[in-house]
Amino acid sequence: MNREGQRGDRLSIAARVTLKCSIALAGVAFATAARAECSRGMLQELADTYVKAQTDGRAGMLPLASGASYAENDQAMDIGTGVLAGALKVDFTRSFLDTTQCATFTELVAATDPHPYVIHTRIEATQDGKVAKIESVVTDAGDWVFGAAEHLAITRSEQWDEIPESQRDTRAVIQAAADAYLDNWGNPDLAVPHGTPCARLEGRMNTGSRNPAGNTCDMGAFPEKLTVGHRRYVIDETFGAVIIFHNFPWLDAGLPKDPGTPASQMFRVEGGKNRYIHEATVCTTPQCGRGR
Repeated sequence: MNREGQRGDRLSIAARVTLKCSIALAGVAFATAARAECSRGMLQELADTYVKAQTDGRAGMLPLASGASYAENDQAMDIGTGVLAGALKVDFTRSFLDTTQCATFTELVAATDPHPYVIHTRIEATQDGKVAKIESVVTDAGDWVFGAAEHLAITRSEQWDEIPESQRDTRAVIQAAADAYLDNWGNPDLAVPHGTPCARLEGRMNTGSRNPAGNTCDMGAFPEKLTVGHRRYVIDETFGAVIIFHNFPWLDAGLPKDPGTPASQMFRVEGGKNRYIHEATVCTTPQCGRGR
C-alpha cells in the first residue's frame, strides 16, 4: 500500500480471490519447510530489523532469501513499493517469536505519523535468519473501527509479560483457545475459554473499558454462521501469545461473503484462557459498509 496512493489502491474482488489462492499455496510450502526450530536470538534480531526498516522507510535493510515473497492485505507486491518504502513515526511495537515454525509477528502502531497506521506483520524466516515471506495486515483510516491513537493508548497499558516457565501453556493449548474464538463464529454454541478478566481491542474499540475486571470478550452470534479459513499462525509460548492471520468472511459489505477480507487476531492466553484479543481488519469501503 503506497502511502501516496493512500486508500485508492484497495484490492478488486477478482484480485483478492486470485491472490488468496497463490498465498495459500505458499503457506502450504512453508508449513512443510519450516519445521526445524530457530533460535529466539535470531528471530528477535529479524523482528528488530523489520521495525527499523519500517521506521526508516528502508525495505532493503531486510535480509531477503532467494524467492522471498511480500504481500500487504493479501496483495502480492514488490517490497520496495509497499508501506515499507516510506518512513513512519513508530510509536509502539510488540513482537512475538515462534521458534518452532521459525516465524515472527510484530504489532506496529504509528499513531502520531501524519498518516496513522496500525500494522500487523508476520514473517517466515529461514534457519540462517533470512526472510522467506512477509505478509502484513495494514490498516488506516476507513478500516474496521480504526483509531490508531486509541489503539496505542490501550496496547501500551496492557500486560504482556513473559510467563514463568512452570506456568506456560503448551502450543496446543494456546492455539486451541484462539481457534475456539474463531470457530465460535460458525458455531455460536461452542464454548470459548475466555478468562476473567478478558478484553478485546478492535481498532479504537476496547471492550475492557466497560468492565475492566470482567470478561468482555464474549461475542453475540453473527447474522449468519461464518467459516474462517486460510489461517496462518505465529505462536510464542514464552508470552502465551498466538496470532492468527485469516480471511474474515461476511464483514466487508463491499465483498462477497467468501473468501472475506484480510484480518488478524492477536491473543494473550494465560492458563488456557484468553486474556487479551487484538483485531486488525481491512475494509474495501469505509468501515466495511457496516455503518460504524
